[in-house]
Amino acid sequence: MIRTYLIACLLCFVTAFSFAQTTATTRKTTLSAPKNKDMLRAVNAFLNALTPEQRQKATFPFGDEERFNWHFVPRDRKGVPLKEMTAEQQKMAMAILQTALSTQGYQKAKSIMELEVILKALEKQPAESNYRDPGKYYFSVFGQPAAQEPWGCRIEGHHLSLNFTSSTGALVAETPAFMGSNPAIVPEGPEKGKQILKEEANLGIALVQSFTPEQLKKVVINEVAPNDIVTGNKRKAMLEKPEGILYTEMTPQQQQHLKALLNVYLNKYNPELAADLRGKVEKAGLAKTYFAWAGSQTQEIGKAHYYRIHNPVLLIEYDNSQNNANHVHTVIRDLTNDFGEDALQAHYQKHPHE
Repeated sequence: MIRTYLIACLLCFVTAFSFAQTTATTRKTTLSAPKNKDMLRAVNAFLNALTPEQRQKATFPFGDEERFNWHFVPRDRKGVPLKEMTAEQQKMAMAILQTALSTQGYQKAKSIMELEVILKALEKQPAESNYRDPGKYYFSVFGQPAAQEPWGCRIEGHHLSLNFTSSTGALVAETPAFMGSNPAIVPEGPEKGKQILKEEANLGIALVQSFTPEQLKKVVINEVAPNDIVTGNKRKAMLEKPEGILYTEMTPQQQQHLKALLNVYLNKYNPELAADLRGKVEKAGLAKTYFAWAGSQTQEIGKAHYYRIHNPVLLIEYDNSQNNANHVHTVIRDLTNDFGEDALQAHYQKHPHE
């Protein structure tokens, strides 16, 4: 427990310092939507590498309702899966992820895909079963990717759903963004002890354990953790009211912990996209940010727990309750602009489309 806390404190210092540096840089720049030239090139290179049959499966009109049909469970999906691509096509598909995510974010996404092999072994599924399959991650493109036209891209499979929307040459949305891990900590086998979402877990535990009994009366919103993230896969994330403890009610050290935890989620994106979301948080005001907790305040197998970070523009949820509390779900939602809906509405009002 002490070792975990010390590690979390070190992570907190490093990531909070990074948050301070980045927000200082953000204030010096205009908070406009990030350009997406690298992603645009990567998506078009991927599409051009597909066969006509694959391209038909991978592409949808921008206005198709399929763009909002996101989920994070093992189910049949639309799009082209990795397992139906050649090695070169797979390389181009993964290059889309690399342009959108940071090095650590890309590694987490890739590890989530690879975890399907471990999960299949743990569940003792027969070799011929494809229920758990790292090739069942689907790539979908909405609209015609071009500099001045709206288009979108989705990368999705079990425990991974990343959604991006572009308009008039700029990326206007990078959410919903879901990452999960089952098991949260690999219990046995060659990869025993592997924990993909370790920072998210350690910093959350460190923060809740730093509160005084009086503060915990506000922080803890339920003694029992929910069975999943509260907002699920809803098209628009909504909570009845903010709950928990406000940023302004924390000590300076606790505030640093919260910023460090926030940074863990934002830094999964490439620096430009991370700065975009961070700028929104800064503009809304950290003073309006809440941290809430439910369930156990220790990180142990069998001890279900949940937390969330919530302010007027951003919602982050973390839940570890399923499979004897060794199964993590995390999500980032832009409460003002998931799927780019608000930005696109403004675009269409200014530039009517037939």
